[in-house]
Amino acid sequence: MASGQLLPRMLRAAKLEPQLYEEVEADNAGTGQALLVVVLVALASGIGAGISTLMKGGGASIVGFVSSLAWGVIGSLIVWFIFSLLTFWLGTSLFKGPDTKSTLGELLRTLGFAYTPGLLNIFSFIPIIGSFIPFATWIWTIIASVIAVRQACDFTTGRAVGTVIVAAIIPLIIMVLLALLLAGAFAALMK
Repeated sequence: MASGQLLPRMLRAAKLEPQLYEEVEADNAGTGQALLVVVLVALASGIGAGISTLMKGGGASIVGFVSSLAWGVIGSLIVWFIFSLLTFWLGTSLFKGPDTKSTLGELLRTLGFAYTPGLLNIFSFIPIIGSFIPFATWIWTIIASVIAVRQACDFTTGRAVGTVIVAAIIPLIIMVLLALLLAGAFAALMK
């Protein structure tokens, strides 16, 4: 498949088609598309949240909204890279199977496309159901990530689940430890 067909690829990624993740894994030119998917999802999520805030009477300014979108995109790209790096490291070492061989580029591409369900976050402003959309797209993205990792690392679904869970938990543990460290430092300064 030509790497220029972004929308059909995104639809197939959202349908959780393993063959799509195999195609993206093998397409070295597809990394830019994966990056674009991550950016589009970040923008959709930011727009949905921004509209929701405006509908609730939030006093957000246009400058604040655009600034939040920009930082959201930057943050999403950083998270995508770190998550891909962690899944690469874990998938090719700790959870490695007998046939596992993968590259960071393969995981960047497959996991980038796994973000596709997050496009629906643009609808998070819809009353009542809108608050459930981010949770539903998060679950859908986790499932897509398991498929993406399984296909990129050429191992079992169980190994992929373990890789994704541990890769998601490591940054959480680091954030908690940093928060505790900062709280301890702050408490020491206040004495």
